[in-house]
This record gives sequence, C-alpha cells and structure tokens, in this order.
Amino acid sequence: MKENYCLQAALVCLGMLCHSQAFAPERRGHLRPSFHGHHEKGKEGQVLQRSKRGWVWNQFFVIEEYTGPDPVLVGRLHSDIDSGDGNIKYILSGEGAGTIFVIDDKSGNIHATKTLDREERAQYTLMAQAVDRDTNRPLEPPSEFIVKVQDINDNPPEFLHETYHANVPERSNVGTSVIQVTASDADDPTYGNSAKLVYSILEGQPYFSVEAQTGIIRTALPNMDREAKEEYHVVIQAKDMGGHMGGLSGTTKVTITLTDVNDNPPKFPQSVYQMSVSEAAVPGEEVGRVKAKDPDIGENGLVTYSIVDGDGMELFEITTDYETQEGVIKLKKPVDFETKRAYSLKVEAANVHIDPKFISNGPFKDTVTVKIAVEDADEPPMFLAPSYIHEVQENAAAGTVVGRVHAKDPDAANSPIRYSIDRHTDLDRFFTINPEDGFIKTTKPLDREETAWLNITVFAAEIHNRHQEAKVPVAIRILDVNDNAPKFAAPYEGFICESDQTKPLSNQPIVTISADDKDDTANGPRFIFSLPPEIIHNPNFTVRDNRDNTAGVYARRGGFSRQKQDLYLLPIVISDGGIPPMSSTNTLTIKVCGCDVNGALLSCNAEAYILNAGLSTGALIAILACIVILLVIVVLFVTLRRQKKEPLIVFEEEDVRENIITYDDEGGGEEDTEAFDIATLQNPDGINGFIPRKDIKPEYQYMPRPGLRPAPNSVDVDDFINTRIQEADNDPTAPPYDSIQIYGYEGRGSVAGSLSSLESATTDSDLDYDYLQNWGPRFKKLADLYGSKDTFDDDS
Repeated sequence: MKENYCLQAALVCLGMLCHSQAFAPERRGHLRPSFHGHHEKGKEGQVLQRSKRGWVWNQFFVIEEYTGPDPVLVGRLHSDIDSGDGNIKYILSGEGAGTIFVIDDKSGNIHATKTLDREERAQYTLMAQAVDRDTNRPLEPPSEFIVKVQDINDNPPEFLHETYHANVPERSNVGTSVIQVTASDADDPTYGNSAKLVYSILEGQPYFSVEAQTGIIRTALPNMDREAKEEYHVVIQAKDMGGHMGGLSGTTKVTITLTDVNDNPPKFPQSVYQMSVSEAAVPGEEVGRVKAKDPDIGENGLVTYSIVDGDGMELFEITTDYETQEGVIKLKKPVDFETKRAYSLKVEAANVHIDPKFISNGPFKDTVTVKIAVEDADEPPMFLAPSYIHEVQENAAAGTVVGRVHAKDPDAANSPIRYSIDRHTDLDRFFTINPEDGFIKTTKPLDREETAWLNITVFAAEIHNRHQEAKVPVAIRILDVNDNAPKFAAPYEGFICESDQTKPLSNQPIVTISADDKDDTANGPRFIFSLPPEIIHNPNFTVRDNRDNTAGVYARRGGFSRQKQDLYLLPIVISDGGIPPMSSTNTLTIKVCGCDVNGALLSCNAEAYILNAGLSTGALIAILACIVILLVIVVLFVTLRRQKKEPLIVFEEEDVRENIITYDDEGGGEEDTEAFDIATLQNPDGINGFIPRKDIKPEYQYMPRPGLRPAPNSVDVDDFINTRIQEADNDPTAPPYDSIQIYGYEGRGSVAGSLSSLESATTDSDLDYDYLQNWGPRFKKLADLYGSKDTFDDDS
C-alpha cells in the first residue's frame, strides 16, 4: 500500500510537469498564459522590454484517481486584454463544466473537483470564453480545448474465465500444448507499462509450464500416467508493469485432465478358474464367468474373450458381456458324466483396439486356464437311435411284430425301462408295444391304400422315477400287397357310326382305354387288356393291347344299325403285374350313332331317329293339342275341388283303415237325478220344430250370414274365435263327426260303475296293460302311459 501511495505522488508530479508544457508554440488566439517580462540592458545602455506572447490552449492533462485534500489545478486561462482590473469574466462550458471542472471567473484557474477515472472516460472537450463582467459581451471568440485524464496503474489484469478446463492425452511428450489462457488489463496500453502483462505458473509444477508472453500451458514431464493420477490443478498468474515489482496481478485456475490411451494390456487376477456343470444342463446354459482387468477406460479397455486350446473346445463356447467386460462360458453340446468327468480350457483375453504408439509395451492380451468338472445327474433314458423306421406288410394279421425300440438308463444305477405309445399319435390304436422289451405289434390289419406311412411316438421312462422320461419318433412303412385289381382309369364310353356292310372298316380305334391300380407300382403296371374267354371270338369288337398300359377297342365288322341295336356292352378283362396277379372285368359301353359323310357324330338317340322317319308335322300338332286339353281339364277339376268345403277333421296317414265307432256315452244310473237337466242337452233347433239329421249331409248349402265374419286384418283373437263358434253352431251342413257329453255326477247306485278315466290316475287298478306293448307302434303312447304304472309306483 505504501508503494502505491509513493507511485501516486510521483505520477502527480509528473502530471504537473506535463501540465506546464501543455501549450503549443503556435499563436492562434488571444487566450494565453500571461508571463511578465524582465528588463535587459542594451549595448548602448538602453533598456529593452520583452514583448508578451499569446499561447493557444490545446489540451490539459489531469492525473486520474487523485485523492488529495484540495481540488486539482488543471490549468489557467488568461486573455491578452485582461489588465487585471477585474472587468473580464472567464466562462467555461462543455463536457463536465460546472460539475467536474470549475473555473475562477476572475483569475481563469481551472480545477477538477472530482476524482477522475480514465477507464470510465479518457478525455473531456471544453469551451472557454472571456466576456465583459458587466454586460456579458464576448470580448473574444470562444476557444476550445481538451482535458485528458492521465492514466495510472490502477487496474489489475483479469482473465477471461475464472476457471479453465483442458484435456491432454496421457504419456504426451514434453512441451505438448495443453491450453492458452488470456488476461486483459483495463489500463492504457499506450502509456507506460501499466498494461504490459507477463504470465507465470504458481501451482502445477513440475508437471506443467506456461509461456510468459502468450499464456500457453505446456506439459513439462514425460510419461504422465492417467492410471496413476488423472487430474491436475494449475494456477496461472498474469502481472502488469512487465512483471516488475509494484505491478498488479490476477490469477486463474486451470483443471487439466489426462485422457486415456491404450497403454495397459488386460490381466487375469488369477491363473486358474474352477467351474462345474451338470450333465443334465442343456446347450446354451451358462457354466461360469471369467474377467480380465484392464485399467484403461472406454474403448481402450474393451476386452474380447476366446477359447484357444483345451479338450473341451467342441463342448464349450465363450462370449463377451460388454456391459460387465466378462467372458461368459456356456455349454455348446451336452456333456455326459459317465463318458468324461472333467474338461480343461485355455481362455484368452485381448484388447479390441490397440494403439500402434504403444505396441512396444508388449502383447495386449492374457490367457488363463479354466477347469470344468462334470456333475452327475439323474438323466432320463436314452434311445439307441434318434428315430426308428420299421416296415410291415399290409393286411398282416393282428399281433404281427413291426419292430423294436430300445432305450437304456445312462446313469450308473441302470434303472429298468418301461415303454409306452403316445396315444395322441396313434388315435386309431393300430399298434401296441410290450412295456418291458419295446417290441411293437399290430392290433388290426393295415391298408396301405388308406395310409402308406404311420408315425407314432414311443415313450421310455424309468420304472422307479416316472418323471425321467424320453421319447423317440417311430415311422412305420406299410408294405404293399397286391390286393387291388386294376380298373378303368375313367368311365369310358365308345361311339361307332352306323354304316353299310360294303363300307371298309376303319383302322382307328373306337376308344383307347387305360387302367388304374391302387396298389404300388410293383404290383400295378404292366396292365394286360383282353376279352373274356367266353367271348374271345366276339364278332363285333376286339381289343388290342398296346403294351404301354393302354389298349384300343376296334370294330370287327361294319354295317351297324341303330334300328337293330343301338347299344353294345363289351366286357374287358384287365390284369396287373403283381404276384400273384389280380384282374377285374370292366364293361365298356359302345353306342351306335348317326354320322355325316365325314364321320362326324350327329345323334345317338334311336327314338329321335324313328320319329323323324315316321311322324309328320300334323301328327305332332295333334299330340300337342291333346296335351293342352288334358291340362285344361285338370285345372277345372282343381278349381271345383277348391270350392267345396273341406271336412273339419282330416285323418292322418297313419289312421287305421277300418271303420271304428267309439261310444263314449254312458248312463247316469238309477239314482242319477241331479246330474244334469235334460232340457239343456236338447238341440235348439228342435224347439223350432226342425231337427236336422246329423248323420247325413243336407240337401241345401248354408250360407254364412254376412257380418259374422271378422275383418281379415282383425287382431282381436277373442272376437275371431266367438265368430267362428257362432258360425259352426248355426251351420246345419257341418256334420257332427264326434259328440261329447259331460256328466258332472254319475250317481251312487250305478250297477256298471264308473267308466270314466278322468280319475283313473288317482285310483288303484288291477288291470294289466302290458299287452299294449304287443299292439305295435300305433299304441306305443298308450303303452307308455298305462304299461309303466308299476314302474312309477316303484320309483315313488
């Protein structure tokens, strides 16, 4: 602080010195500083007087940050016409006039009343003028001048950022540029050394250095290792005054991080890994994990694993888990404890990315030995083959042996095995298997023509542990036996043109036939075609075997006529090539048809031929007229039948054809005097004296009265039924095919007893109705109602 005050005092003195020399020697105005001349003696003893000079006030200087007790004298204004009697008044105007700068209007002295800061404002432009004090009349034109603020070193250097962050690869060479830091100084760079900066390092040695003029930070030590120390904190200082004593300074912190390079190979922490796997494990199951440590990070620390040697290379595999950087050993093929109980693997870990700059550091890989022990497990049975194919002839008797499957327990216990067939694969139960020895037999004859192959699945399970089960597919081929005779491949039909006896025979076959056989090709073709022995000398047709499983049918003669015979049935015997051969007789239909002169088929209908020859056009018209008359008669008959009223009761088809008369009326007995009023049973028509016959049809037709029939669209069912009842009651033409009389009371003195069945369901009866079962289906309903009475009683 003391040094700062001394420096400030020196600067003030320097500013005053400059202030005394701040006048230009040019004479350009009237305002000037006044210097009183002194007398000199001449050669002749004459006294000479020095003339006055006028100075132009171009600029003043004032020191910044002056903190003295009195205002700072900036300068003095003086006019040539000022005689010192106080009649002239000095006026100051412009930037800061009256606030920062004030003038003594009598003497013209200018003072700065406030502390000035060059960094806020470097100069001020002012205007000075001399006026008459009394009248304020300008005595001289105004004169402009500048007041410059003289700089002092009052601002320390400042860095652009408080902290910096930089990266540099580890193991970089000495002098590798890391980062450049820059500071600035608000002082005037054109005046003195206030803004001349020098950089230096305060913290971070001996690892880093900084260039004094540029601020570039560089590495100072070789082979800096990130794995040893990753981050460094460096403090850089910037000092003005060229770094000399008394200069101001500023600092900043720089955090430098060493970035990783692949300079470390992977290393396994141990030389041998011990693992185990069960023999029941399936391929793809994880056995264990190994991990090589690499201190590098990122892609420089990526490691890949591989199996390079060992007796288990075919049974195990290793993959890389890039999230955990581990090598995952998995089972590639099943292992068997009874076959081999231990395996050894040599696993290698290597870096994925290798930096050529550090290849001299050695191979970037490492190896380790992995020993895997196989653990015993209760395994399911194993079939000796992955699948079986057996054969059996079709039509073989039930119980025929098809073949055998065999499985064994791979465990040391060698448990006995039990066999079974998966019935989901043998829904028709064609086969059975011996549960002890695995022999498969048929349960019924098989037909190859229905199914040539049958596929089943056989299970083998340990007797003592049914959960240990294995299965194997078994394909059974059904061998063909010649059990199907050949037949026509299609429903053949031949045509031959009727012709004269004199017309020569054609060499073309009437029809070419072939055969089809359901049996296998070994028992099918070659087919042999021939005529039966009894018609081998057929006078009309012959068969020629083409020896290519086809045959042609030829005519032996000409002169076929539709009038004599229009259809021929020719039996043909077809034999196959099986052992023993089978044959069948197939009938070929040959029609005699009419043809044109070119042999083109016209008609094969014999009746059409005769009609065209014997009937005229008039006869055909007469036949059509008769048909029309018959149709008219039928229509009239149907119309008349519709006008007749249909009977009220329509007998069903199953009604008995005999005449059955049912008598349901019975007397009330001697004491039946309260049962009914006989008057109520009288026919209302009898009151009027007309009692119609009920058993014959009246001679006249009763016409229903209009108005009794409801409207067709009526939806009142009650009205509709009442109307129909009234019509039936008033219609004398309706024959009473049935009649019923109801007796509410039959009387207690009736000798015959009750014949009613209304209460028969609640009374005991000794009658036996079982004979109704023998009366046939027409009485089945009655037999069910009465014949099962005893059954109902037993159930109750």
